[in-house]
Amino acid sequence: MDHSMEQAESTASVTAALNFYVDDGTVPVNVVTEKGLERGGEYRARELQIRDARPLGDSLSLSRQGFELWRHDTKVDNFFDSDEIERVYNPEVEELIRQATGASSVYVFDHTVRVENEDKRTAKQVREPVLFVHNDYTKESGPQRVRDFLPPEQAEDLLKGRFAVVQVWRSIAGPIQTMPLALCDAQTIAPEQLIDAERRTKDRVGHTQCMTYSDANRWYYVPALRRDEAILLKTFESDPANHGGVSAHSAFTNPHAPADAEPRQSIETRAFAFFD
Repeated sequence: MDHSMEQAESTASVTAALNFYVDDGTVPVNVVTEKGLERGGEYRARELQIRDARPLGDSLSLSRQGFELWRHDTKVDNFFDSDEIERVYNPEVEELIRQATGASSVYVFDHTVRVENEDKRTAKQVREPVLFVHNDYTKESGPQRVRDFLPPEQAEDLLKGRFAVVQVWRSIAGPIQTMPLALCDAQTIAPEQLIDAERRTKDRVGHTQCMTYSDANRWYYVPALRRDEAILLKTFESDPANHGGVSAHSAFTNPHAPADAEPRQSIETRAFAFFD
């Protein structure tokens, strides 16, 4: 594997706050509005250690930790151009996921550009970073997304075999310093920590997972993630018994970021990976 784990930009672990769901037995409801995501339910900030993932090198695995770091160049000039993303970036992502997972087929179905700076975010009409711990899919909503995007007969045929949803996350500007992505080692997540939640938009009601806190969890991030690197993150797995679980994630405010650091700009691309 051509993972990028160069040590030149690596820094020590950080202590920072992540926001965890406080489970009261009700279904949390998150609503996407024009102003951003309105989070439902109670969340509590926890200060914890977030380790530097770079020293783990090739030991990172989607089947163990639920995430990997790859060196990955792109020919995209403008990540705010949806046509260029579809024409140039999506095929790059599909090939990367095929290489990383050995999937027989990969299909990109969605992407989100996130910008920390509010003025630029408004001007570009993109979304804000998500500052609470979550996973993107439930046991039911992962297969439903296959049915949403693929023809019915093809979807049902593919759902008979193993599939995963893999997200590719990267900087679209300079190194990400101010608001990186925290990633939880999937091996340390207990199933009861992941709580199903509704995600409502004007067009549909989807289902995601929020997460409660546990001292047993191990958290990582990639310091100064560059534009020529990509984090692969597993957000759904149809066969966790044989191929490992998912990694919960959250943006966080990095207390070690330089005062003049460029605000985060990132893209996350979601894809189905199907296996024979």
